[in-house]
Amino acid sequence: MQCLNLKGEMAKRSIKVDDIAHVLQIHRNSASNKINGDTSFSIDEAVKVKEAFFPELSLKFLFEKQEVGGR
Repeated sequence: MQCLNLKGEMAKRSIKVDDIAHVLQIHRNSASNKINGDTSFSIDEAVKVKEAFFPELSLKFLFEKQEVGGR
């Protein structure tokens, strides 16, 4: 399941996967896997992303897992 709210907020603000990878100090592919729900964000990683790019949004909103297509 993907972090669709995170992906939507990234799109609104033109934040790229590379930007997330840089903040987390991980490879771009690893960041992409986390955003797409293939692997999970750790709590520390989620907090870093929130503080760097979305300080006004809640962790719960940003990292809510959702299935594509509403299933």
